[in-house]
Amino acid sequence: MARGMKRHADPVDGLLLLDKPSGMTSNRALQVVRRLLNAQKAGHTGSLDPAATGMLPLCFGEATKVCAYLLNADKSYRVTAKLGSATDTGDGDGEVCSTADVPDLPIERWNEILQSFCGESTQIPPMYSALKKDGKRLYELARKGEVVEREPRAIRIDEIRLLELAGNRLVFRVRCSKGTYIRVLVEDIARKAGTVAYTARLHRESVGDFESASMLDMTAVEALAAEGLEPLRARLLPADVALADLPGVLVDPDDAERFCGGQAVSVDTEQQEGLARVYAPEERFLGVGYLSAEGKLAPRRVFKIQEKTP
Repeated sequence: MARGMKRHADPVDGLLLLDKPSGMTSNRALQVVRRLLNAQKAGHTGSLDPAATGMLPLCFGEATKVCAYLLNADKSYRVTAKLGSATDTGDGDGEVCSTADVPDLPIERWNEILQSFCGESTQIPPMYSALKKDGKRLYELARKGEVVEREPRAIRIDEIRLLELAGNRLVFRVRCSKGTYIRVLVEDIARKAGTVAYTARLHRESVGDFESASMLDMTAVEALAAEGLEPLRARLLPADVALADLPGVLVDPDDAERFCGGQAVSVDTEQQEGLARVYAPEERFLGVGYLSAEGKLAPRRVFKIQEKTP
């Protein structure tokens, strides 16, 4: 291709579970993979801080329509906290702003402290976050030395397990709801133990039903792309795998056409009222519909997946 000529991107549909490297923003990671796939449309779900690593679901083409569903998904992390020091950002990228002695607590007490955070609670978002106040990102205000009032947010910790405790190093695994700030959780844990801490390492292991074994790191992505477009595109997951927690409903060909045209259709199913994955014969995914108690299936999100040529 001659210099200055813009490459023509292709309609590529699917998801890729990237093991995001440290030091790269989520958007930068998305754009790198998008270029390697030569995909027209792309989006990601649930940004990771630049220093964080782990699962970042990247969505391409029609699969970008599942982003909203994945944003609401539970997530799990492996967390390494450094006890005895706190930073202004809550992670290793910030400046140390306070120090404290680390109490010599028995392992049983640390387990009690961790377990006390399980369940539903509220959390005050950190100043170094992408949330907006009066149209400005909180981290922009924080960099100017400003501190503004933040509303507490409801969160849920489903599981938290101590993995390692050595000196000022605390490692644990946590499974939590969307919107949970791990940096704040680490600070709260340290406060309850009588010290301070910051998040030294953060690795996201899962998003919703996606497990870490399905991830590709950037090195693997680039190696596949070096073989051509198809080897990398072959590793894309179909859009409907992101909706595995929704029940599936099958419609006949005529109703499939009506559903895709925006019309509600009648279905004979024992599924309960609520959202459902909708399929035509031969397991062709059509989209997400809402099933009423009366058996009416109304389209909520129609997917126009590109048919792959043999």
